[in-house]
Order: sequence, then structure tokens, then C-alpha cells
Amino acid sequence: MSEPRVKAGLWVKMALRIGQADGRFAAVLKRGDEDAGGVLVVLRAPAGLCVLSQTRDGDGQAAWLRATGDDPVDQATADAYVARQVKFDPDLWVLEFERPDLMPPFDGKLL
Repeated sequence: MSEPRVKAGLWVKMALRIGQADGRFAAVLKRGDEDAGGVLVVLRAPAGLCVLSQTRDGDGQAAWLRATGDDPVDQATADAYVARQVKFDPDLWVLEFERPDLMPPFDGKLL
């Protein structure tokens, strides 16, 4: 039996509230499908950006992958990655959070 899934639109609202709780910037850059859209998360810091992509770990549990790599990237690299993913999946949500430590504001396993 698979684990229950939260609708994407509801999850996005929760993530934005958590991201803004400490007074930092959080925004929807692209609206996706309210029910079943995937999510990309752009983390912004003075050192650069990191894009997180939803994935599954080896046990099938929800996790996040640093899709642009372990090191911060520039705006053009992050934008190019997001554009490729949106072209592949037009139902994708894209969120951005100001996070000086490049860690997501919400709970989630990072791979």
C-alpha cells in the first residue's frame, strides 16, 4: 500500500508559510497543477542558488535531491535547470526561498 499524498497546492501553501515564518522571502515562481503537480524549490543565498527536486530514496520514501549539485550555482544555471524541468513537466510548481544556509525551511530528507 502506498503512503497517502497531500495535494500539491496544499503542500505549497504549507511550505510558503513555514518559509515566511522567520520573516524571509518566499514566493511561487510558477503555479503548477493544484492536485498532482510536482515541486521544484529554489534556495537563494549570498553564495548562490540551489535547486531541490522531489524524488524517492532507496526505500521509496519522499526525499529531496540537490538537483544543481552540492555547490551553489549562479542565476543562469538555476534558471536553465528550472526551464528544462518545466518544459518536461508543465504541471510543475516552482517555489523560491531566501535561505542563507541553502537548507529548505521545511522538513524533508536531503539526498
